[in-house]
Amino acid sequence: MNPLMTEQNKHLIRITNRISIHENLLEESFIRSSGPGGQNVNKVSTAVQLRFTAMQAGLPEDVYARLISLAGQRANKDGEIVIEASRFRSQEKNREDARNRMIALIIEAAKPPPPPRKKTKPTKGSVERRLKAKSGRADVKKMRQRVKGD
Repeated sequence: MNPLMTEQNKHLIRITNRISIHENLLEESFIRSSGPGGQNVNKVSTAVQLRFTAMQAGLPEDVYARLISLAGQRANKDGEIVIEASRFRSQEKNREDARNRMIALIIEAAKPPPPPRKKTKPTKGSVERRLKAKSGRADVKKMRQRVKGD
């Protein structure tokens, strides 16, 4: 048996090299799906509502802030993110879909934001070309105007 695979590590979900979350922070409840599906929808609770307690996950502050921002309406004021999955007709596939969407959201939040754009000055040649094109358009429009009588 692998010595790193302890009882505690069994329940960790690895997101990135530096981020992993504990399965205890995920709470799943099964609800009835909406929409077409006949009797299956009316009888079986196949949709999954996954709640992730992000506040207690021990995520770095910058990742947590980006995660809450990316989650938008799916995040509540208690630091929980709620994801509903009802794409499939089986509970197990919806459960897997919800977890994959949660992991994708955390991976996206773990990416550092791009550096701000550095403003550059336009080259002298590009400024000249722009001004020449503008005056050319102005000349064309002047030619379309009505001729004024002398």
